Order: sequence, then C-alpha cells, then structure tokens
Amino acid sequence: MQHIIDRFIGYVTIDTESDPNSETIPSSKKQLVLAKNLVNELKTIGMEDVTIDKNGYVMATLPSNVEHEVPTIGFVSHYDTTPDFTGANVKPQIIENYDGKDIVLNAEQNIILSPSYFKDLLQYKGQTLITTDGTTLLGADDKAGITEIITAMEYLVKNPEIKHGKIRVGFTPDEEIGRGAHHFDVEKFGAEWAYTMDGSQIGELEYENFNAAAAKIIFKGKSVHPGYAKGKMINSMLLASKFISKLPKKEVPEETKGYEGFFHVTGITGSIEESAVSMIVRDHDKKIFKKRKDFLHELTAKFNKKYQKQFGEDIAIIEIKDQYYNMKEKVEPVFHIVKIAEKAMKKLNIQPIIKPIRGGTDGCQLSYKGLPCPNIFAGGHNFHGKYEYVPVESMQKAVDVIVKIAELTAEKK
Repeated sequence: MQHIIDRFIGYVTIDTESDPNSETIPSSKKQLVLAKNLVNELKTIGMEDVTIDKNGYVMATLPSNVEHEVPTIGFVSHYDTTPDFTGANVKPQIIENYDGKDIVLNAEQNIILSPSYFKDLLQYKGQTLITTDGTTLLGADDKAGITEIITAMEYLVKNPEIKHGKIRVGFTPDEEIGRGAHHFDVEKFGAEWAYTMDGSQIGELEYENFNAAAAKIIFKGKSVHPGYAKGKMINSMLLASKFISKLPKKEVPEETKGYEGFFHVTGITGSIEESAVSMIVRDHDKKIFKKRKDFLHELTAKFNKKYQKQFGEDIAIIEIKDQYYNMKEKVEPVFHIVKIAEKAMKKLNIQPIIKPIRGGTDGCQLSYKGLPCPNIFAGGHNFHGKYEYVPVESMQKAVDVIVKIAELTAEKK
C-alpha cells in the first residue's frame, strides 16, 4: 500500500488547477508539469507508444500478451483539479487505522472532518485515510484514478502470467471545466470501449449521467444619483436577485438526489449598470432538460417585457450552452461493457453500486465521440473542497478491478 500512497502524494502535491476563464489548451500551463511527469513514469514502468500531444493529452499502450483476438480496451482519468477550491500547496495527512472519530484537519482553524456530518467515514473504520490539512482540496478527483491506472499497468507489466489484450490508457486536462474530452483523439486512442476511473466510493459503477448546460444571464441597468433616482434608476443587481428568486426553490443541488435535476447558481457579479448570473442546468431526462432551458429563456423574456418601455431595449440577455449529454444512450447498446466491470467487482467481493452520476465525466463526451465509457469508482469522497479524503484500501481495490477487467476481457469465449 505504501507504493500507492507515495505515488498518489507525488501527484496531488503538484498544482494542476484548471482555469475556466482561459482560452488556452490546457487552460493552465501548470497542468503540463504533471502531464510530462506522467509521460516519464509510463515509460519507466514499461508502457509502449507513450505520447503527449500539443494539447496535453497523454496516451500509452500495454500490448496484448495473448495470441487470440481480444478487444482493445482503455482506462481514462483526468489530471486537472477543480477551480472551485484551491489545489495549491496541498499537504496531505495520512490517518492510519482510522478509529471512527473526528479527524482534526486543522487545529488552528478548527477544521474538523467528522463522521457525525460525513457519515460515509464510518465505513472505513480501521483503514488508512489520506486527508487534506483543511486549507486546500486533496485532488483525489481525479489523481486517485491516475494512481490506480498506472499502478494496475505496472502490476500487469511485472506479472505477465496474467493474460490480457491490448490496453490503452489516457490522461486528460481540463475535465473539471467541461473540456476534458474536447480534444481527445478517439481514433488515435483506438479502443473499442474504455472506463473512466473517476467515481467516488468503493463499488460505484455508473453508465448514466446528467444532461448538462451552462447559462449566463447579463442584466442591464441605469445608474442615476440616488437622491434623484425615483422612476429613473434601474439597479441591475436587484434585477439579478429577482431573477434568482423566481427559480424553483426545491430544484437546487442541496434539495435533490438520484435522478432529480436542478438549477444551480454558481456565480454573481455586478454593479448598478450591469450584473451577471452564472448557473448550470442539470437533468437526466432529455425532455425535462429541454424544459429547464426553455424555462430560463421564458423567464428572461418576462423580464424584458416588463422593462421594455422603461429601458427601451432588452434588459436581460441570456446565453445557454450545452456541455454534455447522458451517456446512457451510447452505453446501453453495448451493455456488456458494464457487465464486465460488474463481474470484475463481484469476483473481488466488491458490492457493485450501480447508480446515476449526479455530474459528468470525460466518459460522457467520449461516449458521444464514439468511445463508450462507463465510470468506475476511484475511492475519494467530498470532492472539490477541504473535507476531501480517500481510503488507501479503496484505491487498491480499484487497481484490482482494473486488472480483473483486463483478465475477463481476454478470456476465450
């Protein structure tokens, strides 16, 4: 297990935060530091055809060691971390033989990781946890996945008696800002199907995800001296606030679960003259997803109608961009790829947890680019914040699942 710990810590202590405001690929140059390290490591463990392209996409091959024809499969993870919370100067803490009690992440700031709030902690009693120091995220999303893929490939290289077909691995930038698969060369990758190692708790196996869109609404205003503002001033910040108040109160992330969709306000900026509301729209059902987007357009139109006479033009301007779609449509026709992963888990005495992803992975977009790509657990919890942690035993189990999938795929039919 120490090998996994050392590898994982080596990755998370490199800052790879992506930047949604950048137009470059990758969005932040610092991501390439880890990407280039991964290239060297893949070569060191004995992988072949190791490449990194101009956009930072890393790919490598483990050749088949069987003579019969076997489908080429792949494993994919992303190396960027979310801009939602800082990933700079990560200082991991290792909690051995976790006792089921509160974990003090940062005594000075009184930051506590408690099972009374994060109940999932209790299922890892007696195990080794890696946590943050309370000031950064950890980066298990998705450096745990990278750790697991490389460790599994290293194990297969060192144990040639384990039979497998050709395996391709791919590591991507910018997944956290929705661009991870945009420049992924599916034809070059050359796999019939793949698995993203980007899930959370042990046992997760997912082939459904949200349909996703990002919306931005610009509100215009008119600034007038407040002493003479009656009937003249239009405060765009108040318009933005009124718009948000018209969203369904119960259809937000903190009030929904399972297949339930939501509207999620992710940012507000403003002045009297102009304000902007950023939000994301999510739903598993394609028809309801469209209705959600239509609702935002209709709400914007109502604001424009109400203020048309006073403002003289549209007072609210909305832009909605689709981000990704539910991979279920692309995975169900080749459902045996989910069954292989499920069988691998059961053979390792891992209870599969088959459920929809309340989010997305590179696999969502890759599935629509011709590479069906279910998602498998990587082991981490509480992603995108200071309470993030990962049990080392879960990472080891994920390594075992990768190896077992490779074995099962290579079995003679």
